[in-house]
Amino acid sequence: MAGKTSQSEGASRTVSDVLHNETFRAILAQVILVGAVVLAAWYLVSNTLDNLAARQISTGFGYLTKNAGFEISDKFISVSAANSYGRALLAGLVNTLVVSLISIVLASLFGTIVGISRLSKNWLVAKLALTYVEGVRNIPLLLQLIFWWKVITAIAPQPRDALQILPEVFFSNRGLNFPLMSPDPVWGWVWLGLLVGIIGAVFIWRWANKVQARTGKRPGSIPLYLASIIGVPVLVWLVGGAPTGVDAPVLGRFSLTGGGSVSTALLAMIVGLTFYTSTFIAEIVRSGIQAVSHGQTEAGDALGLSRRQVLRLVVLPQALRVIIPPMTSQYLNITKNSSLGVAIGYQEIASITNTTLNQTGQAIEAIALMMVVYLSVSLTLSLLMNWYNHQIKLVER
Repeated sequence: MAGKTSQSEGASRTVSDVLHNETFRAILAQVILVGAVVLAAWYLVSNTLDNLAARQISTGFGYLTKNAGFEISDKFISVSAANSYGRALLAGLVNTLVVSLISIVLASLFGTIVGISRLSKNWLVAKLALTYVEGVRNIPLLLQLIFWWKVITAIAPQPRDALQILPEVFFSNRGLNFPLMSPDPVWGWVWLGLLVGIIGAVFIWRWANKVQARTGKRPGSIPLYLASIIGVPVLVWLVGGAPTGVDAPVLGRFSLTGGGSVSTALLAMIVGLTFYTSTFIAEIVRSGIQAVSHGQTEAGDALGLSRRQVLRLVVLPQALRVIIPPMTSQYLNITKNSSLGVAIGYQEIASITNTTLNQTGQAIEAIALMMVVYLSVSLTLSLLMNWYNHQIKLVER
């Protein structure tokens, strides 16, 4: 009896020790949480499928292969009403990427200029920059997009009275029409050559950084950059036969035909996203510059550097480590805010998804697909910015 009692007491102590073990309790809590999430997901999915079946609504992504039956105004890939919903959604994704990338570049440049102007010693320049920042960023973006769209369409003439801005470049209430190179298979290889040249320029930049870190002098790499970015695609163009055909817009009695075009909705999107986001980028740049110790500026002055050289060579490289993380958030905001294009008729991924949803009734699949697209684009952009942030970070010795 005494032996059995001691064994039961030992077993009780073992169970008590296990239950009071922090690692065991942490694992148990995670298992319970995962089980609860899986159970909730199973309930939601099964309940949704039952309700859809009761209403005789089909499920799945088979609708993506059916004919869309609607046209897309701004299209940077070949697509028509006879193409599938999948092709139309791909065109919408390309439209989202185009307006986002253009706005990111323009907002970064303009925001940097405004941010530096906020710190100008010239009273008028600093106050004008402050007025711009405080005025534009406190007006809702949707309202700004509608405003710019109304302004552009109001000042633009009819197509028959289109304003010729440059040779063979016309502006009307249909948008901006411009010449394009005539279709030729070599242009695809030229774009590939440009991509290879950009990658080569990145490697040249890294090589120049290593040489500067080792010797203290930066090699003259500008000719190498030009040879890589411009020389490679030009060489591909020459090897491919150097086609020079141009498809230029032709002004008719009632419309413009030929060439490429950018709608007024796309112009309004670019202007609105650029101005709105540049105000936030300006404040990020200003705070990043102010985060650099004033002693760095004094050291640059002591070396005889001009104010512009101090800003470009001393202050901005150190400010980037403060600027990049919040700048990434603004780039993500531009991508997500592009969905507001539906309000002014710009057919990006959200607008085309809405049309697809209304025509097919596949609400869950359409919304889920759009969520996956935005998530993928945002994660990719974050990955690229984090990689760049890692490349420019200060190396501690």
